[in-house]
Amino acid sequence: MSTEVPTAEAHEHSHADVSGGWLRAAVFGAMDGLVTNTALVAGVGGGGASSHAIVLSGVASLVAGAISMALGEYTSVSTQNEQLDLEVEKERRELARNPQGELAELVQMLRVRGVDADLAERVAVQLHRDPDTALRLHVVAELGLNPADKPSPWTAAVSSFLTFATGAVIPLLPYLLGFSVLAAALVCGAVGLAAAGALSSRFTPRSWWSAALRQLLFGALAAGATYAIGAAIGVAVS
Repeated sequence: MSTEVPTAEAHEHSHADVSGGWLRAAVFGAMDGLVTNTALVAGVGGGGASSHAIVLSGVASLVAGAISMALGEYTSVSTQNEQLDLEVEKERRELARNPQGELAELVQMLRVRGVDADLAERVAVQLHRDPDTALRLHVVAELGLNPADKPSPWTAAVSSFLTFATGAVIPLLPYLLGFSVLAAALVCGAVGLAAAGALSSRFTPRSWWSAALRQLLFGALAAGATYAIGAAIGVAVS
């Protein structure tokens, strides 16, 4: 009986971005912009503010929020990358200081992943012949991050800025188009939240309706709370 392993040609395939780059920033930015300004419009409108005050507040929130999100994403991703660089250098020094200990560590990591002891030792010895390969393997195995695939802080910042601004303008659309009715603004915000949630489901196992309902619920909770506060303050002031 033949024990040969059948051969097959390698084929190219791709995966979604899961390293914390543009996708996470875009989804977070869009959702934050929608929830923030839908809740703000509900709160200010619930307090009895004029259409001009609602638009002014909403635009100010859009600009401030988009800048804040962009700066926050840039700082967050930069800090993560700098921390990864620090850990890479620490691992590089350890490989130079204690190569046998690191070799034994790689053997153990391979064995934990199901490789036989003898084979694990031979593979580890071969991989350790190239210092760069050994370093990369240790970093990926121990930190779960690839130093060659770091997310760009600029990509995260720009993505977050644009998507926050896009999400934040949706609840303001009725007022910007001259239709100054609070209910219409809240409906626009709800539609935007549901659409953004459904779109995000393309990158996750979650069904589109479940993702849409989740975001709609989050937005409704925020808008309901700010509307109640705005109405209470409006009544108290009047």
